Amino acid sequence: MTPSLPFRLIAGVLLAGSLGAAFAADDYVASIEQWHATRIANLKKPDGWLSFAGSGRVQPGDNTVGSAEDNAIVLPKGPARLGTLHLAADGSLTLRAEPGSGALIDGKPFERATLSTNADGATPTRVSIGATWFYVVRTGDVVGWRFRDPDSPARLAFTGIETWPIDPSWRIVADWQPFDPPRTIELVTSLGTPEQGTVPGKAVFERDGQRYELQPLSEDEGKQLFFIIADRTSGKESYGAARFLYADAPKDGKVVIDFNKAYNPPCALSPHVVCPTAPPENRLGLRVTAGEKKLATAH
Repeated sequence: MTPSLPFRLIAGVLLAGSLGAAFAADDYVASIEQWHATRIANLKKPDGWLSFAGSGRVQPGDNTVGSAEDNAIVLPKGPARLGTLHLAADGSLTLRAEPGSGALIDGKPFERATLSTNADGATPTRVSIGATWFYVVRTGDVVGWRFRDPDSPARLAFTGIETWPIDPSWRIVADWQPFDPPRTIELVTSLGTPEQGTVPGKAVFERDGQRYELQPLSEDEGKQLFFIIADRTSGKESYGAARFLYADAPKDGKVVIDFNKAYNPPCALSPHVVCPTAPPENRLGLRVTAGEKKLATAH
């Protein structure tokens, strides 16, 4: 029997709807693949996280710096004597360069320079030695140094990061419950030092009939939410300390959390980086089988 015209129309609408859903799913998968490809490309850059090649603490007073083993700060590469880094009682840092060390700041040689850190509201002062560079950071009360090398073993050996298969069901539209006023949360870094962050609210969602909550930090003047999460894959299939995840600011009482974009923190890639670990509030009692898995060489 030849279908009636209305039936044909209905069948056509249903087919078009199915094709539209299939195309939408394909577009979503492609968008996540592109997001991950961009992340891997950024990690491979000469100044990406994989370029970290050395780190340590800066002690009060004078610290000799260089690649010679008898320095207080031993660099993995560079001149035997770069100079002397002084940490004063007031927290200020000055570097006296060794004559002929080749050290440069802003492309110019120097005799003595005051060094800025990340805690000064500016980019840390970069002391260049050829293609490598040295700088100082502050995490809480701890002052540390970092050395970066585009030819670091970690960067040269990097081949990528394994992920779970992309699953659209892990793109979750959660209810947003704002805190008025915002709350302060205490985080513990991978170094064991405390840090504080501002939590503007919590995201509430259901998965497999169970209710879960996550408390993000506010970033970029409230334009983004930063989630530091752990779950039942942590320490086994995913990195133990945490995974990171960004989301756009809430809209109309909702926030989209896409766990397919959950990624390893920098400290999973290098032992020379300090990261916040997941707070108790964000340790989910379920397996989040989406996003990046643990690196085989994770720290």
